[in-house]
Amino acid sequence: MSSPLALPILDADLEARLLARMVDVEDAMLDHVESEAPFVTKAARHLMEAGGKRFRPLLCFLAAEAGPVGGDQVLTAACVVELTHLASLYHDDVMDEAALRRGAESANARWDNHVAILTGDFLFAKSSELTADLGPDAVRIQAQTFSRLVEGQILETLGPGPEDDALDHYLRVISGKTGSLIATSARYGAMFGGAPDEVVAAMTEYGEKVGVAFQLSDDILDIASDTEESGKTPGTDLREGVPTLPTLIALRSTDPADARLRQLLSAPLIDDDLHAEALALLRVHPAMTAARDYVSAEATQAKALLEVLPVGPVRTALEAFADLVADRSA
Repeated sequence: MSSPLALPILDADLEARLLARMVDVEDAMLDHVESEAPFVTKAARHLMEAGGKRFRPLLCFLAAEAGPVGGDQVLTAACVVELTHLASLYHDDVMDEAALRRGAESANARWDNHVAILTGDFLFAKSSELTADLGPDAVRIQAQTFSRLVEGQILETLGPGPEDDALDHYLRVISGKTGSLIATSARYGAMFGGAPDEVVAAMTEYGEKVGVAFQLSDDILDIASDTEESGKTPGTDLREGVPTLPTLIALRSTDPADARLRQLLSAPLIDDDLHAEALALLRVHPAMTAARDYVSAEATQAKALLEVLPVGPVRTALEAFADLVADRSA
């Protein structure tokens, strides 16, 4: 039977502990974003109450299981990473002009861009306040993480320059926008769980790799999956001209037989017939195998990092997540 948590947890006792901690983090976050101004509280809780997998705090709690401590600092760290993530979503929706987020109206659609941006700033400020309670090392880590997250967003907005390799640029964007905060989630958990330094280092690198791989597996699913399987319209990124791992690999091809596909991928595919043609060509292109191989290699490397942990439920859960990342793109 699958776990109700965002990560595959097969041990009943571990699952029960994590479920209890996830209830704690929901309650704590609601308290942390309460303002003297009722409207600010309402806006700050808007996306929080829309739900979400809460993958980052869950990984924080799971990584903390690698050490002997699991107290208030771990809970605070879990709030920090999720509030940082939520703040970034408010800003992302403004930049993307998104109308929906997690099935609910985005803040910018419900109110306006100014409210959404300032609410995101408020959440970033709250996460910084909490980080200060964790000490100077946590403040430094959070600042470095935030720097990478913003840099990734800027690089995505600007796109690759004429001297840049488009695929390398894209992987750098994903590492900054997604990998950095997931790495910090695992790092904080291990740190404040009291794990040894070598475990903290391994968990940090593990978080980066699985975070990036999970995002890249979405790229593959966007092309390979059917609507019935994923619940999403296939080829959404393709239609909007958003670069993804398979399309960027395909564009590297110099095979004359791929000329038509390269032509189709050179612009957004608004026309339904052209979109369907590109989707069909991509699904059978070697770029899909190459993309799956890349994700699988990242997942394998992530699992190898877990050798510093003793065999047991925590290591099994982390290995299972890496396997899930690889399997979902297969």
